[in-house]
Amino acid sequence: MVEIKDIVKTYGDHKAVDHLSFTMEKGKIYGFLGPNGAGKSTTMNIMTGYIAASSGTVSIEGLDIVKEPEEAKKHIGYLPEIPPLYQDMTVLEYLNFAAELKLVPKSERKDQINDILKLTGLEDYSSRLIRNLSKGYKQRVGLAQALTGYPDVIILDEPTVGLDPLQILEMREIIRSLKDDHIVMISSHILSEVNEVCDEVMIISHGKLVAQGAPEELEHMIGKTVTMNITVIGEREAVSEALSGLESVKSTDMGETADDGSIKVTVEIDAGDRPENEIRADIAKSLAAAGLPVMSMSTQEHSLEEVFLELTTSDNDAAETETAADSEAADPEEASDNDAENSEEASVNDAENSEEASFDNENDEIQTPADDNSGAVPDSAGADLPSDEESGEAES
Repeated sequence: MVEIKDIVKTYGDHKAVDHLSFTMEKGKIYGFLGPNGAGKSTTMNIMTGYIAASSGTVSIEGLDIVKEPEEAKKHIGYLPEIPPLYQDMTVLEYLNFAAELKLVPKSERKDQINDILKLTGLEDYSSRLIRNLSKGYKQRVGLAQALTGYPDVIILDEPTVGLDPLQILEMREIIRSLKDDHIVMISSHILSEVNEVCDEVMIISHGKLVAQGAPEELEHMIGKTVTMNITVIGEREAVSEALSGLESVKSTDMGETADDGSIKVTVEIDAGDRPENEIRADIAKSLAAAGLPVMSMSTQEHSLEEVFLELTTSDNDAAETETAADSEAADPEEASDNDAENSEEASVNDAENSEEASFDNENDEIQTPADDNSGAVPDSAGADLPSDEESGEAES
C-alpha cells in the first residue's frame, strides 16, 4: 500500500503541493491528472524520494520515504517522461546495469531480466544498441528498467508520449498486465488513455486533490444536468408540447423529420437529486400520453475530458478571481495616496516644462545637436557590451 498523508511542498511563497492525501492499493491502476503546474511532477518526485516534502509523510509498504529511504525505494520503480537511457549500451547491458544498481542478487538477475524482456516485448532486441531503437522501443526499455527488481509500486510519467497509435495500444496492454502484481500510477495528459486503462482517477489542481474515483463515477460529478437522446414518432409541435410540459426539462433540440416520421430529439434535463430511471419514466409517460411512440431513449454520458475541464477550470477561475480581489482590496488608501502624489508630481513637471519653454522662446534659442554622433550611446554606457549571443558563449 502507498499512503500519502497531508504532504505540503513550498518553493518560497509558492505552494506547489497543498495538504495532499490519498492511498493506493495493489490490484489497481491509478490515473494521476491535473493541468500543467498543478503539482503532479512534484508529488511524484516526493513519492520516489527525489525531493523531500516541506511537511507530511509518504509511506511505501509501511516504510517512510524520509526515515527509511533505502528500504522504501526498493519498492518503487519509476519511469520518467524522458527515460534515463544510456544510448551506447545494448538493452541487455543496460538492464544488467539497472539490476546491479538495484542490488538484485546475481543468482536472480538472468532469470529476472529474461522475464522482463519477455513482458515488455524486448526479447528480440536485447543485443541492440539503445541509440538504434525507435521511440516506442526506447520507451519499453525505460519501462523494463522500472520493473527491474520487481518493485511493488510502478510510477509512470507520460508512458505513451510520442508513440504512434499501434505502440500506444501495445503499451496499454503491457501496463494492464502489471496491475495484478503491482500498484500502478500513471500521470498522463491523454485522458482517453486514462479512461481506457485506469481503475481509479485522481485529479489535482493547485496542489489539491479535487476529485477521486472510478472514471464512470467522476463522469457524474460535474453537475445535475442529464442529456438524453430520444427518437420519437409524431408531429414536431406535439413532441415539443409533451416535453416542455415536464418541469425538469431545460431545453429541447429537434432534428429533421425522417422518412418514417421519426424525429431525433436531444433533451437537457435538470435532474436534481432524482434517479435517472425516474426521469426516463416521466419522459416516456408524457410522450405516450400524447400518443407519441418512443423508438429509443439513451443517456449521453459526460466524458472524462468534460469532468477534467469542469473541475480544473472552475478551480483556476476561482483562484484568479480571489487573487484579483485581494490585489484590488489590498490598500485602497495607499492607492488614493499614490494617485494624489502622481497628480501633484505631474502638475509640478508641467509647470517646470512650461517655464523652461518660455525661457527658450525669450532667448530665441534653437536646440540643435552638438554633432552627428550626439545620439550615439557612449562607450561607457554599453557600446562595447557583447551581444546576447556573445554573452551566452562567454557564460558557457
